[in-house]
Amino acid sequence: MLRRLVSRVYWACSRWRLVSEPAPDRPTVLVGAPHTSNWDFVLMLAIAWRLDVDVRWLGKKSLFAGWREPIMRALGGIPVDRSDAGRVVAEVVERVRAGEVFGLVVTPDGTRGAHQYWKSGFYRIAQEAGMPVTLGYVDRTTMTTGLGPTFELTGDVAADMDRIRAFYADKAGVRPHLRIEPRLRSEGTPDTPVD
Repeated sequence: MLRRLVSRVYWACSRWRLVSEPAPDRPTVLVGAPHTSNWDFVLMLAIAWRLDVDVRWLGKKSLFAGWREPIMRALGGIPVDRSDAGRVVAEVVERVRAGEVFGLVVTPDGTRGAHQYWKSGFYRIAQEAGMPVTLGYVDRTTMTTGLGPTFELTGDVAADMDRIRAFYADKAGVRPHLRIEPRLRSEGTPDTPVD
């Protein structure tokens, strides 16, 4: 109740506009892209709280140190120990089987650093957990943000990524110069054949 009220105040005062498809009614991997700023976290919470989506998100273990741990967990955080990242998939599957309905927010374009490819973890988690993918977005050029389509992955990585690329083609992020084209390393580059 309080979260919804906070989100209404936020959207009433914000320069950003919420332009969204309806929130999914089942567990989903919620792709947050383009991830170009720490403000993406604030926008993600505002979207989730306004649309009444219970979110979980993955964060490096160091974010949960000391006094920050209860805050991060209350906001839906799941600490990831990068030395045992496979445990995260098992934990997500366990939560889904226990009947939890949530959006697992994953930012596959990483942590706003200079790199060429999206990380494939979102794809693996969705497939292994049997969850659809929901495309969340931020677009500074139109000052809009929200949720796009929700769909099942087919297992054809290139076709699925083509669909994802088409959706994000006109989405710039908060800092457009940091945007990364949605492409997995396993796909190669447009000029390089995939092994």
